[in-house]
Amino acid sequence: MLDRGEGPDRWARWRPTVSLCQHEELLIGRLELLVESRSMEVAEQVAADVRFVSPETEVRIHTIRFRDPWDFEDVYGVLHGFARAYSFNTEREQYLVHVTTGTHVAQICAFLLTESRHIPGRLIQTAPPKRRNSGEPGRYAIIDLDLSKYDRIAQRFASEKRAASEFLKAGIATRNAAFNRMIDEIEHVGIHSDAPILLTGPTGAGKSSLARRIYELRKLRNDLAGRFVEVNCATVRGDGAMSALFGHERGSFTGATQDRRGLIREAHRGILFLDEVGELGPDEQAMLLRAIEEKRFLPLGADREVSSSFQLICGTNRDLGAAVRDGKFRDDLLARINLWTFELPGLAQRPEDIEPNIRYELEQVTAATGRMFQFNKEAMKKFLRFAASPESKWLGNFRDLNGAIARMATMAPSGRITQEVVQREIERLRRSWDDLADQEPEVDTHALEVFLGDRLADIDEFDRVQLAHVVRVCMDSRSLSAAGRRLFAVSRSKRKVQNDADRLRKYLARFQLDWQSLTGQR
Repeated sequence: MLDRGEGPDRWARWRPTVSLCQHEELLIGRLELLVESRSMEVAEQVAADVRFVSPETEVRIHTIRFRDPWDFEDVYGVLHGFARAYSFNTEREQYLVHVTTGTHVAQICAFLLTESRHIPGRLIQTAPPKRRNSGEPGRYAIIDLDLSKYDRIAQRFASEKRAASEFLKAGIATRNAAFNRMIDEIEHVGIHSDAPILLTGPTGAGKSSLARRIYELRKLRNDLAGRFVEVNCATVRGDGAMSALFGHERGSFTGATQDRRGLIREAHRGILFLDEVGELGPDEQAMLLRAIEEKRFLPLGADREVSSSFQLICGTNRDLGAAVRDGKFRDDLLARINLWTFELPGLAQRPEDIEPNIRYELEQVTAATGRMFQFNKEAMKKFLRFAASPESKWLGNFRDLNGAIARMATMAPSGRITQEVVQREIERLRRSWDDLADQEPEVDTHALEVFLGDRLADIDEFDRVQLAHVVRVCMDSRSLSAAGRRLFAVSRSKRKVQNDADRLRKYLARFQLDWQSLTGQR
């Protein structure tokens, strides 16, 4: 429509195709004019005017047929066919693709074909003159999609990706390469998929915090309109669990004096985080499976289904595979939530990340209290040596570290954490871990008879004690790799190849044991 014009007045108006050939410094040797048949009259007028203002320009009119000029697939297919059939000669000619005319769909398709090099040229965009109806040719800009500009765009996207990963890590400059790779993958999955995510790992490893930050990242990108709803499945049981998750209608059970929407409906268009998902009962598991697959479920006491569309993130410190084998967890539900599984390592498995996390916790205490707290240089060295040493169990993981920093800050009224304060905290942590260890059931070396039978008599007493500890760790761990990381936490940091599972498998094989036989006796 911009190129339409009749009578002498048309020369006072800006017409993009004609103006393209009016610039003295831009010589158009040949103009390929793509026209729908219904616009042929306009095309012929434009061709005549182009020949008038630029006699050296050869104008070729090509008739194209769109079923629907606003249908992306149709338009792209037609233009792609034209580009495939055209005889480009890049050694002798240079090509420009005018993206000012046509529908928005045609402009986008022309860009994509040029960007993909189906049309080996550059884009040219024209604009009207600043003074309307002046008869001037206006302005033009040539856009070269060269690799250097692509590099700058790629750098911008890489920067945005790094920022997203740092956001998921709460801005903590973590140094553990495996953890950083996992966070990068979580960032990609969290943005590009609505499928369930399963976060595994020990208590205190940060599953709940990471789930919330996935939600906040998607919220910043306007991917979600709903809430973040968190449920600790270990705290809901029986009818209370069904009501809390799926809601109920008034009178559905004793005490149900009013309707309840349920947390799954509260998470509509948002994220539902089910922490300790392995604690759900069989009835809740069955209803949850249907809510995931069909986005529909039946509240307690209701005779009409309700719907809720949400992304599910689950957290657990259990071995759900073992729970399936024991009949305590549905295999079809595990298959549904196990599409994207990420195992968060404990703090003891990330010794290089202890220092940046200490600095982060100090910042949190400072923000909460409004007072600045810092370690003395020697005090920091002392605490870091202890924190990364084999005697540091970090049984509560980041909860232990958070509590330690908060206590040391409290005991540093001047804001300076000294060696004396650090020493008292080290002693406190040792006592707390020893108390917890005393509460854990020890594996008596005689219990090895269950696995070894008569072969136990051929093993030295020294080896029996070590093997008993290995057996206990295996029975307490959710996977062979997790057990290996715990057993080889110190030496693994000094090895270029960290195949903990293989090391543990070979150790067990020395005594004719394997992972399956040990974990089968849990």
